[in-house]
Amino acid sequence: MKAQVYKDPRPAEHFDRFHERQRTKRPNWMYEFVRLLLTPYLLIFYRARCIDSHNIPAEGPVIIAPNHFSFLDHFFVAVYLRRKVQFMAKSQLFKWPMQVVYHNGGVFPVRRGHHDEEAFKTAHAVLARGDIVVMYAEAGRSRTGELGKPRHGIGRLALESGAPVVPTAIAGTERARNWKRLQFPKVTIQFGEPLKFERVEEPTKEEAQAASEALFARIRDLHTRLVGEGRKDAVRRARDARRAAREHAEPAGRRPVDA
Repeated sequence: MKAQVYKDPRPAEHFDRFHERQRTKRPNWMYEFVRLLLTPYLLIFYRARCIDSHNIPAEGPVIIAPNHFSFLDHFFVAVYLRRKVQFMAKSQLFKWPMQVVYHNGGVFPVRRGHHDEEAFKTAHAVLARGDIVVMYAEAGRSRTGELGKPRHGIGRLALESGAPVVPTAIAGTERARNWKRLQFPKVTIQFGEPLKFERVEEPTKEEAQAASEALFARIRDLHTRLVGEGRKDAVRRARDARRAAREHAEPAGRRPVDA
């Protein structure tokens, strides 16, 4: 297994133009081109299925917080969403020629291993204009096939912005590298109900970590149930829950009278 490089030796100034692009502009045609290119691949080979996409608010700032097993997780999160999303991704990915795709497709860098305030400034700028930021709760990819540990970054962004956070479970991508052996695991994405934290202008690291852990508990619960039940039962349970919610919301006068 190839070792991960946690510190990018390039200076912070090298990434200024990538941040400026995402702060001032939404993703352009490149986003739609990549979506068009990858959607058949994800749906046919990985048989990707999304559950409860209605939990993503139709408008306004949103943080999507998934677990992270594979480089493909970015695309699995976005493929079923009508709204465009912008991703926080490790700066090591920003190399020619792929940085052209990221630069135009809504991705902005975070220098892992450094105190990178620029990444947070960019995330806040995206949220301030009412758009979606995807930020992994574990901050990096788990390479063990098991969920990792939450980092304080996602909690900090949630507290500072006050934006709703959607806990998201991705199951199956821990085996996504099997494509090299022509094995394509079935992948399921489930969006949980949004969480809203009371806004804190300058949260301490402890406060941010506590928010991250509360959020990750939801992600872990979603992922555990998704893996334990299997896709078919998870879809059935979600469908039943939506049906029950609709029935509960119906005015009493429109409900059938018991015999």
